[in-house]
Amino acid sequence: MNKKLLVLVLGLMVMLSLACSQSAWNEFGLSNSPNNPTTDSQSVPELATPLVEPPILYNADVAYQQEDLLVRLYEDVSPGVVAIQTVGQLGAGLGSGFVYDKLGHIITNYHVIEGAEDLEIDFTSGHKVRGTVIATDLDSDLAIIKVDISEEILFPIPLADSNLVKVGQTVVAIGNPFGLSSTMTLGIVSAKGRTMDSFRDAPEGGTFTAGDLIQTDASINPGNSGGPLLNLAGQIVGLNRAIRTTGTNETGDPVNSGIGFAISSNVIRRVVPGLIEDGSYDYPYLGVSAREELTLLEREAVGLADQTGAYVVGVVSGSPADKAGLMGGTQPTDILGLNSGGDLIVGIDQVEVRIFGDLLGYLITNKSPGDQVILKILRDGEQKEITIVLGKRP
Repeated sequence: MNKKLLVLVLGLMVMLSLACSQSAWNEFGLSNSPNNPTTDSQSVPELATPLVEPPILYNADVAYQQEDLLVRLYEDVSPGVVAIQTVGQLGAGLGSGFVYDKLGHIITNYHVIEGAEDLEIDFTSGHKVRGTVIATDLDSDLAIIKVDISEEILFPIPLADSNLVKVGQTVVAIGNPFGLSSTMTLGIVSAKGRTMDSFRDAPEGGTFTAGDLIQTDASINPGNSGGPLLNLAGQIVGLNRAIRTTGTNETGDPVNSGIGFAISSNVIRRVVPGLIEDGSYDYPYLGVSAREELTLLEREAVGLADQTGAYVVGVVSGSPADKAGLMGGTQPTDILGLNSGGDLIVGIDQVEVRIFGDLLGYLITNKSPGDQVILKILRDGEQKEITIVLGKRP
């Protein structure tokens, strides 16, 4: 092949290569150079598999903001949390509390100061002072301690509206577990509307029920009792009261199972002013005993398989519920201790009642003795309304 022919062939190959390149780029509406934008009006077709940004596994800015929030919360709130040391007939004890106002009122649990003959209140500032119990409430496990100390040492912590608290919300507990003062732990609200036994005996036997408790998985241990459970705004949503345990450790202390209970802030808001002013608080009283929640087998036994509500097991003779005609179960079933024929309370004042805790929580946080309520009940398959004037717990 002569030189002229070789040059001609090479030239044709270069031209063909450029043409193919131009065609390939134009299929995507692009210019013949990836570095130059297209001037063609043809739009870029959607790719079969769109390109996406890889997920961000760790955002340092967000993490630092969360950490800073918790640090600032602790710095702002911890001066209002106190450690309580008691000495009494039952020996020495530990607990926690929080500053309620600038008048020197400290809120804690009744069981923290029960039987105490001497109270030491320790502030994060290093100040220590003796306290005097001025009021107790065995129904919700509350106590008011008065201290005589400069206002400059007192940092009251505000109360939140616990009705606005949501399950899953982040909460913080600050207290004195095992004597380790100003300890902060983190968790969530696990459930609302829980109930447990109070410390006050009922005339008909057993004890009255404490209601409107918040369940949390924030670590709570012996010594945390009486300390605040807080939202991330630094407001108290509850007062830590108890833990569900799985036994004891080598020192005999109960082991935290990850289930703790706190008295709701709305119970505190309603009860504490009366305790401070009068030394006591009167709870509204219906005069019924009810199951917290029936299993399906129990529902079937009493003929209420498809309904939820607070099933009335018994009615106290002469009580407001008895006077209004509310009925408890009287007909034996195959389940020991469970009688059929009782009313099922499904609502109170237009508020739905799914379990007994709903009924009790509404009464405790909204009603007083002498108030009137309208119960919506199911009886023999029919829905009825019963008006009841509340009494006070005897």
